[in-house]
Amino acid sequence: MINPLDWLLGLFSLDIGIDLGTANTLVAVRNKGIIINEPSVVAIEKDSKKVLAIGRDAKEMVGRTPANIIAIRPLRDGVISDFDVTEKMLEYFITKVHDSIFMLVPRPRVVVGLPSGVTEVEKRAVYDAAVNAGAREVYLIEEPMAAAIGAGLDVTSSSGNMLVDIGGGTTEVIVVSLRGIVVSRSVRVAGDEMDEDIINYARQKYNLVIGERMAEQAKIAIGSAYPLEEEQLFPLRGRNLITGLPEEVLISSVEVREALSNSVNIIVDTVRSVLDETPPELIADLMERGIVLAGGGALLKGLPERLSEETRMKVYVADDPMSCVAKGAQAVLENLPVLQKVLADAHARAPVM
Repeated sequence: MINPLDWLLGLFSLDIGIDLGTANTLVAVRNKGIIINEPSVVAIEKDSKKVLAIGRDAKEMVGRTPANIIAIRPLRDGVISDFDVTEKMLEYFITKVHDSIFMLVPRPRVVVGLPSGVTEVEKRAVYDAAVNAGAREVYLIEEPMAAAIGAGLDVTSSSGNMLVDIGGGTTEVIVVSLRGIVVSRSVRVAGDEMDEDIINYARQKYNLVIGERMAEQAKIAIGSAYPLEEEQLFPLRGRNLITGLPEEVLISSVEVREALSNSVNIIVDTVRSVLDETPPELIADLMERGIVLAGGGALLKGLPERLSEETRMKVYVADDPMSCVAKGAQAVLENLPVLQKVLADAHARAPVM
């Protein structure tokens, strides 16, 4: 039951859906869509803890800062590792949404996407951060459920839908039906782990030390989970471990695929284990509807083909997979009476001020 005062305030506030991701934070505003998509990075002064930059500006500082400045990611594996910095980051994004009219409208309602399986302590940390950042009410939703809604799946029907959400820190696989998660699995293997795989491969095979940004660029450019029609090359630049001098090495997409194979295999095994636990009636639905991929990791070349071969089912990538969680959170705000039951904690609210 929606409070009449909440409904009245909701007419004027810029209600916000937030995908608080390990790699990127996306913010969607009710009836406006995605308006912020920035890295989840904060640059702070080491001694004073003063925040110097947030988002895209802070990302540019990663690996390039002097000793007194550190660029950190306050979320690790989809979970808040630094509460104070996360609170400042949330406050920055919420204020940026409201911009100059922030003080002229009611404080926003906020729906925040969280990885499935987080503890009550972690939920409380996100809730407190959002409240302290200026939210009027806070609702929490499991990220894969939000991604399913944002991908256009009908989570209210009795038919089963399956979604694989591959983010920066976690891969989450769910089967949903009747506004609930029937089967779910979450593994801390996703985009960041893939970058680390490439870093380790370059070190072991070429004695080349490369940074996270270079590894990510290689993954995006030529990374794949399935043989490509035309294999490609990419220049890796870093420091040679033996000589200590700068060096460039041409690495092939075959090698990058080999480097990524362990992480990809874990994701495939996770999908198969979820299918193994799914009730037969829902399996019949999934065979008809297929498996939907969301999250930045869904853009890895050849991943749909690899999963389709392993599961013998249709696999396709959602439209704009990186924004599915934020869009799903926004959709919950736009249709709260119907979708309130999908929330991770329907009573996680701040007092109306």
